[in-house]
Amino acid sequence: MTDGYDPGFLATTLPLPRPVQVVRTLAYPRFTVLLDPARRLAAVTAVNIDGARLRALPRTGEWRLDPRAAADEQTGPGVYARNDLDRGHLVRRRDPGWGPVETAREASEATFFYPNAAPQAAGFNQSKELWLGLEDHVLSYAETTDQRMSVFTAPVLDAADPPYRGIRIPLRFWKIASWRSENGLAAAGFVLDQSTLIDTREETLAVPPLGAFRTFQVPIADVAALTGIDLGPLVDADVLTDRGARSTVWRELDSAGDVDLGTDPQPT
Repeated sequence: MTDGYDPGFLATTLPLPRPVQVVRTLAYPRFTVLLDPARRLAAVTAVNIDGARLRALPRTGEWRLDPRAAADEQTGPGVYARNDLDRGHLVRRRDPGWGPVETAREASEATFFYPNAAPQAAGFNQSKELWLGLEDHVLSYAETTDQRMSVFTAPVLDAADPPYRGIRIPLRFWKIASWRSENGLAAAGFVLDQSTLIDTREETLAVPPLGAFRTFQVPIADVAALTGIDLGPLVDADVLTDRGARSTVWRELDSAGDVDLGTDPQPT
């Protein structure tokens, strides 16, 4: 099963975001990666999540290169060896793992292809735990509607990202969670900043001991400006848009309770 992201999953058309650069489209079960072969990292990932049918599956699968792309177009195992970098899942392992068990397992294991990974500083702190839990928080919020979400995640591919082992390590990541509310499409945007945790001077990797991940809820229009990606209807669906006026504030998050998801949705 290799069906990729479904733009009609939320009962409204939500196109795959499109970056300006040339990308390679890689479809996996229930998600799609738009791989930037020049940066050797994903410019966009998009996944459909059916919260009502998620499976609690044991972790299976091993990281591997995708044979559909050249090895030198992917950030493979050599970048992660003998250092303090994690292979950060962009589409989380559990997100496409819903429905029949075998189908869910196949989809979960597909998240271990290297185009779905990006280098993140190793070690967990409260802010990184928050980043990993944002989708669960929004999914719980959306459960009073149709229990479905589409989530888009990728590194911010900035030309100023520091070089390391033939790639440039992204210092920021973006995420947009979208769902169907009683008023139509709703979405929330987030940015993770790991810039204080990455130091690649002289092609070595250092992790400052006092660094920290910082997680922000941000206007989706700012994500579009940061990345140059056409986010389509997601910008106007932003829960930070109030009566036609868009927020310009980046709100640093300390816990999931700090997330602003607008007016509580009602069953439809």
